[in-house]
Amino acid sequence: MSDIFSRIEHSRTADEVVQQIESLILEGVLRTGDRLPGERELARQFDVSRPILRDALKALEGRGLLTTKAGGGTHVADIIGQLFTKPVADLISMHRKAVTDYLEYRREIEGIAAEYAARRATPEDLALLDRIMARMDEAHRTGDFDDEAEIDVEFHQAICECAHNILLLHTLRSCYRLLSEGVFQNRLLVFTVPGAREALLAQHKAIHAAVKAGDPNAARHAAMDHMTYVERSMAEAERSGDWQRVSRLRLRQRSEAGDTEPARRRS
Repeated sequence: MSDIFSRIEHSRTADEVVQQIESLILEGVLRTGDRLPGERELARQFDVSRPILRDALKALEGRGLLTTKAGGGTHVADIIGQLFTKPVADLISMHRKAVTDYLEYRREIEGIAAEYAARRATPEDLALLDRIMARMDEAHRTGDFDDEAEIDVEFHQAICECAHNILLLHTLRSCYRLLSEGVFQNRLLVFTVPGAREALLAQHKAIHAAVKAGDPNAARHAAMDHMTYVERSMAEAERSGDWQRVSRLRLRQRSEAGDTEPARRRS
């Protein structure tokens, strides 16, 4: 965090500080919950007076972009990725068709994001992707579904950041937020499909490789194929779960019927 703020070069006004922090939030550099450096350090980095800095922070807080906690410093407010209001998110969670529509939408948007990422990713972007892939390999090795699911979302967020498109960034963050907030309770079902964990890892590696190679077409197809697989696997997992439920009920019913059959025959 200490080196993301730049010295104000010209008039050193509160407006210039506001504009720089706004840009960092909009570009996704500053994310929800990130804590800003203390007032003294932040004023030093911007090379402005502390009264000017206070005016800037007050303006940003007044617009809901920052929040200050007593004794806890100044943080980026929880505004990023909130394209879906709570009433809409609740509706989505209650309607089965929304899952299909969600995955259909993500397939197209993820494809575009991966294509742009292959065109625009910087060496620093690729270094971040490399680190995420290393963590994904480790999560796969340990076999923790929750870890794998969490890093899965982080990987897709990073691909979107590599696309360097503000609307794509915030649109997809909003989609990922639905996952993190449990709107789709069945998202972990995909990992229960036989062979799915290996397939998902291979698909992420294919997206990663295409972006690193700077191949937009391959990146787009790899991302879309991945989302198609996720959609198909979720449907398969749901069907298998339903089949299991019916089979258990059938077995229970026939076992109970078998227990009473002799008594009925004796009567």
